[in-house]
Amino acid sequence: MKPRNLLVVAKREYLTRIRSKGFWIATVALPLLMATLMVVPSLIMTKTRAEERVALVDTTGTLGADLVSALEQTGSLVGEQAVFEVELVELPAGPPAESSDRLEALRAELDRRVLGGEISSWVWVSPESLAENRVEYHAESVSNFLTQQVLAAKISEVVRARRLAEAGFDVETISRLSRRIGLDTVRISEEGSKAEGGGGAFAVAVALFVVLYTTILLYGNQVMLGVLEEKSSRVVEILLAAVAPVELLAGKLLGICCVALTQLAVWLGTAVALTTPGVVTLSLLPAGFQMPTLPLALVLHVFGYFLLGFFLFATFYAMVGAAFNNQQEAQQFSAIGVIFVVAPWMVFMPVLNDPDSTLAVVTSLFPLFTPLLMILRMAVEMPPVWQIALSYALTLAACAGMVVLAARVYRVGILMYGKKPTVGEIWRWMKYRG
Repeated sequence: MKPRNLLVVAKREYLTRIRSKGFWIATVALPLLMATLMVVPSLIMTKTRAEERVALVDTTGTLGADLVSALEQTGSLVGEQAVFEVELVELPAGPPAESSDRLEALRAELDRRVLGGEISSWVWVSPESLAENRVEYHAESVSNFLTQQVLAAKISEVVRARRLAEAGFDVETISRLSRRIGLDTVRISEEGSKAEGGGGAFAVAVALFVVLYTTILLYGNQVMLGVLEEKSSRVVEILLAAVAPVELLAGKLLGICCVALTQLAVWLGTAVALTTPGVVTLSLLPAGFQMPTLPLALVLHVFGYFLLGFFLFATFYAMVGAAFNNQQEAQQFSAIGVIFVVAPWMVFMPVLNDPDSTLAVVTSLFPLFTPLLMILRMAVEMPPVWQIALSYALTLAACAGMVVLAARVYRVGILMYGKKPTVGEIWRWMKYRG
């Protein structure tokens, strides 16, 4: 293999892709999307204010005033403020024999007021519904589930306090003793302990997993399409007159890999900048929000495992592109590679929840799963050094094996036209050493 020929092919592949508008649109769009998703939802959460005019009907005759007092205190859930303007509706007076008719008429009147826009909703509290721990909520739209949860929580507080008082308990003492306990999460590392919310670590793990998954699949597929394009247009016959098949394959892989690394560097650089203390975006986040950081060691491992994942799967895609004659034929066979890229999603949550479990260790050391699952584990908790070293060694060995197989198939298949090869024929190409 002549290094000069390899570099010429790699340079051509790199510059052809790096100069395309699509590459830069995708490269810039993702960081902008990251910044938007980080800032805009936080601003919306802090500014959201759901106002609801509620008509309250209390047929128990004892809870009305307490419910009005509780509901008119602003409640919040998942960052949304729910503000209730409550109207306590008096029950219609009249003979007991006609009470059911009067209540039905009241329901119809409340429905009319909702449809007329006078009120947003009405709530019906009765002894029968409370016996089943249920309360009726009527509105023209019932998709406001966050507001409904705040409403249900407020009503539950009042009903619970009334039940405790009727049973002879001290409501304030019980409320104080049974108050919910929160967790102040602190992440321990060799650099020292640092307060960090679990949501932040989860977001980092998911983001890195998705970025690696996307780039490995995207650029592996680009290798296959590039090989197919050159083969179908017969350009490869001209190229092979100047360079050896192995040089052409290696140059193509190196060039496209450098394109992917360029894009990955922009994305990770943006992520590091957005999570650096003191940047503008942090001042826009809610008070008390702990922004996770990306350690340098983790960033370097992302590049390392991307290289392993790229060469592991891109060589397979190059082999498929060389063996078949068109994209339709190649896509059917390339589904085998997609299965192994997608498979880590099946153990995503168990590994994320317990990165030191036997399942997490075994699956992350399986070379085809290593690039994605090892980064997922690292984002949550750095594995022991021996596991990291072993994962690199096993995956490097797998990459070497795939490169050898891909080179054998590429050398034969790149100049084969016409008939679609069978699996047996591809297997014979893999064994061919000539």
